[in-house]
Amino acid sequence: MLDDATQGLAEQVDTAQWQWLRAHSERGALILVDGMLELAEVGERLVVDDTATVQAWLASSLLSKPTAEQIAVWDAVPAKPFSMLVVSPFVLIKEQDLVDAGDRAVV
Repeated sequence: MLDDATQGLAEQVDTAQWQWLRAHSERGALILVDGMLELAEVGERLVVDDTATVQAWLASSLLSKPTAEQIAVWDAVPAKPFSMLVVSPFVLIKEQDLVDAGDRAVV
């Protein structure tokens, strides 16, 4: 069960296309969240300044800045969807599959 702070953040998770997120990458504010973690949980740990947990996630690459290679791939698909959560000054993102009209996942 989610605590109140995490639940509140979970309600703020939204979907955004890469083309809308690109500017946040350019200013160094994007944090890529691994699929093993929930955006609201990561956001809550940032809000409460849980340095130990965040450092552990960074060390294990569960949180990272997007690489130049990832950005190049996403630039080729500007409509690629991401789950996103703003925890100022950061924008947390998690990749979603791009689905076409035939409901086949396209990466």
